[in-house]
Amino acid sequence: MKGLVIKATGSWYQVQTDSGDIVSCRLPGKFRLDDERILNPVAVGDIVDLTLQKDSTGVINRITDRKNQLVRKATHGRRGTQLLAANVDLVCIVQSLREPVFKTGFIDRLLVTCEAWDISPLIIINKTDLQKNQKDRDKLENVETLYRELGYDLLKTSILDKTSIEHLMTALKGKISVLCGHSGTGKSSLLNALSPGLHLKTGDISRSSNKGKHTTTYAQLIQLKDKTYVVDTPGIREFGVVDLEPYEISLLFPEMRPHRESCHFYNCTHRHEPNCAVRTAVESGNVPESRYKSYLNILGSIESEHE
Repeated sequence: MKGLVIKATGSWYQVQTDSGDIVSCRLPGKFRLDDERILNPVAVGDIVDLTLQKDSTGVINRITDRKNQLVRKATHGRRGTQLLAANVDLVCIVQSLREPVFKTGFIDRLLVTCEAWDISPLIIINKTDLQKNQKDRDKLENVETLYRELGYDLLKTSILDKTSIEHLMTALKGKISVLCGHSGTGKSSLLNALSPGLHLKTGDISRSSNKGKHTTTYAQLIQLKDKTYVVDTPGIREFGVVDLEPYEISLLFPEMRPHRESCHFYNCTHRHEPNCAVRTAVESGNVPESRYKSYLNILGSIESEHE
């Protein structure tokens, strides 16, 4: 029978069959040997074939072809890649205005991955109720202007602002979406606001590090309404871009694409080469400096993987 993976805990997978039953499934070792670079061959959102066992558990026999996948570099010094979700329609990149610290570099790395896998992104700036002064308001306006001018959708949210939650629900309606963000950015709180009956655990911000504490420990698919699903992922401290070649990176920055065609060298890295049209665009303000810095950081990390 076929089923949808709705929870992945590492060793066991919860699969919802076409009949609506939930089956706890194991994954044969051969899947892990097929591509040793991937730490978890099955992800939430995968459609799988399974066989029921006598003890009512299941064994996953086949993973059907994916339309896309959200993948990142493995963390904690491990080599390889980690699948966060599969077959998604929307990636919600959640950052908080304050608590924890706002980072555009994190947004840019996820945007590059979305561009690579042709997944629609939605930038969510959460906890807007924590604005304390004009500096916060200016920061929020600058970020909103930056990404909207690049053509990306952006929502400002707060669980205290009912209208913003309604706008978020409208954006999610009829889709399978995945929420990605650092611990403490308020992903679980947003889901509780969208569907109060969930009662998901929420956490505090560490005063010493100003970082969030993990409350979600595994990825799970949550149904908010009919045909509206959200993958809640554990808090992500870092997001490493993988499975890309260095020359591809600037292609995934839409504001760089028209300029790179005018570079003197076809394989220009836009770093030190003479007559680089991208660097000229940065100097003239046609390519935002913060985005160029993100490009250089991603390029450096990809190059180190190829050494």
